[in-house]
Amino acid sequence: MQGCKRVVSLLENELLEKLYKQYYRELYVYIYAICRQKVMTEDVLQETFLKAFTALKESHTNMRAWLYVVARNLCLNGIRKEKNMIASGEIMYHTPAAMDVLEKIIADEQARELTRALMKLSNPKREVLILQYFGGFKQREIAAMLQLTPENVRVLSLRGKKDLKILLEVNRDELS
Repeated sequence: MQGCKRVVSLLENELLEKLYKQYYRELYVYIYAICRQKVMTEDVLQETFLKAFTALKESHTNMRAWLYVVARNLCLNGIRKEKNMIASGEIMYHTPAAMDVLEKIIADEQARELTRALMKLSNPKREVLILQYFGGFKQREIAAMLQLTPENVRVLSLRGKKDLKILLEVNRDELS
């Protein structure tokens, strides 16, 4: 009987490790975009995977969406507890090792510029765009996760892209 429990435990650990490796980066970006605080992001991410370890069943139909919903709820609960949002920092982006130094500097600056502009969007627009473009979710999946209508998600996405474009153009004009 104890050998059976050990096998089950190993399988659960393998599943958790697989989920962690597969979704850590994208969940980090998503959580950070909501709470804008590195320490809170790391805490929420850790708690999300802890909940996955204790509550997520391997037979769950969409583990990825479940992780996003849990992460979002934990983040919003944390924000409610603190009752303030910290000003944004920067999300780290890794570029391929083959890029030369100049290309890496340009890519890093573009990533920082995009991150700063994205953080200036209102939360619903920012969240929809991050789920859509960084998370790769379809609008109907986002609607289910955020408890919105698909039409509302579509409108938030369009308005968010429009606002993001304006913010990026203003930033480029200021640099010129």
